[in-house]
Amino acid sequence: MVELLKEYGPMVLSGLGLTVGLSLAAVCLAIMFGIVGAALRLSNNAVARGIGRTYTTLIRGLPDLVLMLLVFFGGQMLLNKIGSATGWWKYIEISPFMAGAITIGFIFGAYMTETFRGAFLSIPLGQIEAAKAIGMAPRTYMIRIVWPQIVPLALPSFTNNWLVLLKTTALASILGLHDIMYNAHQAGRTSQEPFLFLLMAFCIYLGLTMISDVGLRALGKRYALK
Repeated sequence: MVELLKEYGPMVLSGLGLTVGLSLAAVCLAIMFGIVGAALRLSNNAVARGIGRTYTTLIRGLPDLVLMLLVFFGGQMLLNKIGSATGWWKYIEISPFMAGAITIGFIFGAYMTETFRGAFLSIPLGQIEAAKAIGMAPRTYMIRIVWPQIVPLALPSFTNNWLVLLKTTALASILGLHDIMYNAHQAGRTSQEPFLFLLMAFCIYLGLTMISDVGLRALGKRYALK
Protein backbone atom coordinates (compact mmCIF):
# COMPACT_ATOMS: atom_id res chain seq x y z
CA MET A 1 0.00 0.00 0.00
CA VAL A 2 2.80 2.44 0.90
CA GLU A 3 4.60 1.62 -2.34
CA LEU A 4 1.46 2.28 -4.35
CA LEU A 5 0.96 5.62 -2.64
CA LYS A 6 4.57 6.56 -3.38
CA GLU A 7 4.16 5.56 -7.00
CA TYR A 8 0.72 6.96 -7.79
CA GLY A 9 0.19 9.48 -4.99
CA PRO A 10 1.98 12.32 -6.83
CA MET A 11 -0.30 11.69 -9.81
CA VAL A 12 -3.38 12.23 -7.64
CA LEU A 13 -1.87 15.30 -5.98
CA SER A 14 -1.04 16.80 -9.38
CA GLY A 15 -4.76 17.47 -9.82
CA LEU A 16 -4.89 19.64 -6.67
CA GLY A 17 -4.00 22.83 -8.54
CA LEU A 18 -6.75 22.31 -11.11
CA THR A 19 -9.31 21.56 -8.43
CA VAL A 20 -8.45 24.69 -6.44
CA GLY A 21 -8.26 26.80 -9.61
CA LEU A 22 -11.62 25.54 -10.82
CA SER A 23 -13.18 26.20 -7.41
CA LEU A 24 -11.87 29.76 -7.29
CA ALA A 25 -12.93 30.53 -10.86
CA ALA A 26 -16.38 29.08 -10.20
CA VAL A 27 -16.90 30.94 -6.93
CA CYS A 28 -15.89 34.26 -8.55
CA LEU A 29 -18.50 33.67 -11.26
CA ALA A 30 -21.02 32.58 -8.63
CA ILE A 31 -20.51 35.82 -6.70
CA MET A 32 -21.00 37.84 -9.88
CA PHE A 33 -24.17 35.94 -10.80
CA GLY A 34 -25.32 36.16 -7.19
CA ILE A 35 -24.94 39.94 -7.03
CA VAL A 36 -26.78 40.40 -10.33
CA GLY A 37 -29.47 37.92 -9.29
CA ALA A 38 -29.95 39.62 -5.91
CA ALA A 39 -30.21 43.02 -7.62
CA LEU A 40 -32.89 41.60 -9.92
CA ARG A 41 -34.81 40.03 -7.04
CA LEU A 42 -34.70 43.30 -5.08
CA SER A 43 -35.60 45.49 -8.05
CA ASN A 44 -38.75 47.59 -8.11
CA ASN A 45 -39.31 46.42 -11.69
CA ALA A 46 -41.69 43.45 -11.91
CA VAL A 47 -39.99 42.08 -15.04
CA ALA A 48 -36.55 42.18 -13.39
CA ARG A 49 -37.92 40.43 -10.30
CA GLY A 50 -39.49 37.79 -12.54
CA ILE A 51 -36.19 37.16 -14.32
CA GLY A 52 -34.38 36.84 -11.00
CA ARG A 53 -37.01 34.49 -9.58
CA THR A 54 -36.98 32.34 -12.72
CA TYR A 55 -33.19 32.08 -12.57
CA THR A 56 -33.07 30.92 -8.96
CA THR A 57 -36.03 28.55 -9.30
CA LEU A 58 -34.95 26.97 -12.59
CA ILE A 59 -31.26 26.52 -11.80
CA ARG A 60 -31.85 25.08 -8.32
CA GLY A 61 -34.20 22.52 -9.87
CA LEU A 62 -31.74 21.21 -12.49
CA PRO A 63 -29.21 18.43 -11.78
CA ASP A 64 -25.66 19.83 -11.78
CA LEU A 65 -24.26 17.09 -14.01
CA VAL A 66 -26.98 17.48 -16.64
CA LEU A 67 -26.36 21.22 -16.89
CA MET A 68 -22.60 20.69 -17.07
CA LEU A 69 -22.95 18.25 -19.96
CA LEU A 70 -25.35 20.61 -21.73
CA VAL A 71 -22.84 23.46 -21.49
CA PHE A 72 -19.87 21.31 -22.53
CA PHE A 73 -21.48 19.59 -25.50
CA GLY A 74 -24.59 21.60 -26.35
CA GLY A 75 -23.03 25.01 -25.69
CA GLN A 76 -20.06 24.28 -27.90
CA MET A 77 -22.30 22.98 -30.69
CA LEU A 78 -24.60 26.01 -30.46
CA LEU A 79 -21.74 28.53 -30.55
CA ASN A 80 -20.17 26.89 -33.58
CA LYS A 81 -23.51 26.76 -35.42
CA ILE A 82 -23.97 30.48 -34.76
CA GLY A 83 -20.41 31.16 -35.92
CA SER A 84 -20.90 29.10 -39.07
CA ALA A 85 -24.19 30.82 -39.90
CA THR A 86 -22.99 34.37 -39.27
CA GLY A 87 -19.32 34.08 -40.15
CA TRP A 88 -18.37 35.91 -36.95
CA TRP A 89 -15.94 33.18 -35.87
CA LYS A 90 -14.57 29.94 -37.25
CA TYR A 91 -14.51 27.47 -34.38
CA ILE A 92 -14.83 27.76 -30.63
CA GLU A 93 -13.80 24.97 -28.32
CA ILE A 94 -15.07 24.92 -24.76
CA SER A 95 -12.46 23.31 -22.54
CA PRO A 96 -13.48 21.06 -19.63
CA PHE A 97 -12.14 23.72 -17.24
CA MET A 98 -14.21 26.47 -18.84
CA ALA A 99 -17.34 24.32 -18.99
CA GLY A 100 -16.93 23.31 -15.36
CA ALA A 101 -16.27 26.85 -14.11
CA ILE A 102 -19.17 28.38 -16.06
CA THR A 103 -21.63 25.69 -15.10
CA ILE A 104 -20.74 25.53 -11.41
CA GLY A 105 -20.56 29.32 -11.19
CA PHE A 106 -23.95 29.66 -12.85
CA ILE A 107 -25.52 27.03 -10.59
CA PHE A 108 -24.14 28.41 -7.35
CA GLY A 109 -24.93 31.93 -8.47
CA ALA A 110 -28.55 31.00 -7.82
CA TYR A 111 -27.72 30.05 -4.24
CA MET A 112 -25.57 33.14 -3.80
CA THR A 113 -28.52 35.22 -5.04
CA GLU A 114 -30.60 34.13 -2.08
CA THR A 115 -27.62 34.54 0.26
CA PHE A 116 -27.02 38.17 -0.76
CA ARG A 117 -30.71 38.97 -0.98
CA GLY A 118 -31.38 37.64 2.51
CA ALA A 119 -28.41 39.53 3.94
CA PHE A 120 -29.53 42.78 2.32
CA LEU A 121 -33.08 42.41 3.62
CA SER A 122 -31.70 41.90 7.14
CA ILE A 123 -30.23 45.41 7.16
CA PRO A 124 -32.63 47.91 8.78
CA LEU A 125 -34.20 50.00 6.03
CA GLY A 126 -33.95 53.08 8.21
CA GLN A 127 -30.17 53.12 7.87
CA ILE A 128 -30.36 53.39 4.09
CA GLU A 129 -33.13 55.98 4.27
CA ALA A 130 -31.05 58.04 6.71
CA ALA A 131 -28.05 57.85 4.36
CA LYS A 132 -30.21 59.07 1.48
CA ALA A 133 -31.68 61.84 3.65
CA ILE A 134 -28.26 63.34 4.36
CA GLY A 135 -27.39 63.27 0.66
CA MET A 136 -25.06 60.28 0.68
CA ALA A 137 -24.48 58.87 -2.81
CA PRO A 138 -25.64 55.27 -3.45
CA ARG A 139 -22.07 54.10 -4.00
CA THR A 140 -20.95 55.69 -0.74
CA TYR A 141 -23.64 54.20 1.49
CA MET A 142 -23.26 50.82 -0.22
CA ILE A 143 -19.55 50.81 0.67
CA ARG A 144 -19.76 52.40 4.13
CA ILE A 145 -23.09 51.13 5.46
CA VAL A 146 -24.43 48.18 3.47
CA TRP A 147 -21.31 46.20 2.61
CA PRO A 148 -19.81 46.00 6.15
CA GLN A 149 -23.12 44.57 7.37
CA ILE A 150 -23.79 42.25 4.42
CA VAL A 151 -20.49 40.40 4.84
CA PRO A 152 -21.08 39.03 8.38
CA LEU A 153 -24.75 38.38 7.60
CA ALA A 154 -24.01 36.51 4.37
CA LEU A 155 -20.85 34.71 5.48
CA PRO A 156 -22.45 31.66 7.18
CA SER A 157 -24.52 30.85 4.09
CA PHE A 158 -21.62 31.78 1.80
CA THR A 159 -19.36 29.37 3.69
CA ASN A 160 -21.83 26.54 3.21
CA ASN A 161 -22.17 27.35 -0.50
CA TRP A 162 -18.40 27.45 -0.94
CA LEU A 163 -17.88 24.09 0.77
CA VAL A 164 -20.54 22.45 -1.39
CA LEU A 165 -19.13 24.14 -4.51
CA LEU A 166 -15.65 22.85 -3.69
CA LYS A 167 -16.94 19.28 -3.62
CA THR A 168 -19.10 19.79 -6.70
CA THR A 169 -15.98 20.46 -8.79
CA ALA A 170 -15.39 16.70 -8.72
CA LEU A 171 -18.16 16.42 -11.33
CA ALA A 172 -15.87 18.11 -13.86
CA SER A 173 -13.78 14.93 -13.94
CA ILE A 174 -16.46 13.37 -16.13
CA LEU A 175 -15.58 15.96 -18.80
CA GLY A 176 -11.97 14.78 -18.80
CA LEU A 177 -10.53 17.49 -16.55
CA HIS A 178 -7.45 16.06 -14.83
CA ASP A 179 -8.43 17.14 -11.34
CA ILE A 180 -8.08 15.22 -8.09
CA MET A 181 -11.04 12.96 -8.81
CA TYR A 182 -10.00 12.13 -12.36
CA ASN A 183 -6.44 11.36 -11.35
CA ALA A 184 -7.58 9.27 -8.38
CA HIS A 185 -9.79 7.23 -10.69
CA GLN A 186 -6.94 6.71 -13.16
CA ALA A 187 -4.52 5.74 -10.39
CA GLY A 188 -7.07 3.29 -9.00
CA ARG A 189 -7.62 1.66 -12.39
CA THR A 190 -3.92 1.38 -13.14
CA SER A 191 -2.97 -0.01 -9.74
CA GLN A 192 -6.19 -2.06 -9.40
CA GLU A 193 -6.67 -0.47 -5.99
CA PRO A 194 -9.55 1.96 -6.61
CA PHE A 195 -10.60 2.14 -2.95
CA LEU A 196 -7.14 3.26 -1.84
CA PHE A 197 -6.98 6.23 -4.19
CA LEU A 198 -10.60 7.19 -3.75
CA LEU A 199 -9.85 7.29 -0.02
CA MET A 200 -6.86 9.50 -0.81
CA ALA A 201 -9.10 11.83 -2.82
CA PHE A 202 -11.55 11.86 0.09
CA CYS A 203 -8.78 12.95 2.47
CA ILE A 204 -7.64 15.73 0.11
CA TYR A 205 -11.16 17.12 -0.27
CA LEU A 206 -11.66 16.87 3.49
CA GLY A 207 -8.44 18.79 4.03
CA LEU A 208 -9.51 21.51 1.60
CA THR A 209 -12.89 21.91 3.29
CA MET A 210 -11.29 22.09 6.74
CA ILE A 211 -8.81 24.76 5.60
CA SER A 212 -11.62 26.70 3.95
CA ASP A 213 -13.80 26.47 7.04
CA VAL A 214 -11.03 27.75 9.30
CA GLY A 215 -10.22 30.61 6.91
CA LEU A 216 -13.83 31.72 6.53
CA ARG A 217 -14.44 31.49 10.27
CA ALA A 218 -11.45 33.78 10.81
CA LEU A 219 -12.88 36.19 8.24
CA GLY A 220 -16.22 36.12 10.03
CA LYS A 221 -14.56 36.98 13.36
CA ARG A 222 -12.69 39.85 11.73
CA TYR A 223 -15.87 41.43 10.41
CA ALA A 224 -17.78 40.65 13.59
CA LEU A 225 -15.31 42.73 15.59
CA LYS A 226 -16.01 45.83 13.53
